[in-house]
Amino acid sequence: MAEYQRAQTPSAPRAVDAGRLWAGGAATALVAALIAVAGILIARGLFDVPILAPKGSGAWGDASTAWYAFGAATAALAATGLVHVLLISTPRPMRFFSWAIALATIIAVLAPFASGETVAAKLATACLNLVLGAAIGSLTAGSAKSATRLARSR
Repeated sequence: MAEYQRAQTPSAPRAVDAGRLWAGGAATALVAALIAVAGILIARGLFDVPILAPKGSGAWGDASTAWYAFGAATAALAATGLVHVLLISTPRPMRFFSWAIALATIIAVLAPFASGETVAAKLATACLNLVLGAAIGSLTAGSAKSATRLARSR
């Protein structure tokens, strides 16, 4: 019971398995890149909506598809870095992480609406960004939880 109570306090010391955390971060980066490519293929191939490139570039688009996937993977690694810093430095790190990811996702969802693209392209890009934000946030949080345990008091 004492162990459970100590876990509930915001200042309970935590030990972070960095290798496990970053392995999860790398896996999240791969999943995010694949989500980006799949989302672009769905938008362009199934719905004929241009994301990142004109319709004339085809379902695979141009180099922007690779850059979008790279950006998604980079965002996943940045989220892993953020959660690592929060885990070792702040009380209630997952609460701060959740807020940061939620706000970053909101920004990513709203950003396409500042462009001069068609409404369909804006909506498709916003939806893809929402899925990416949710995936990166949930997978990174799961990796952080799996890589964290209470430090033993001596």
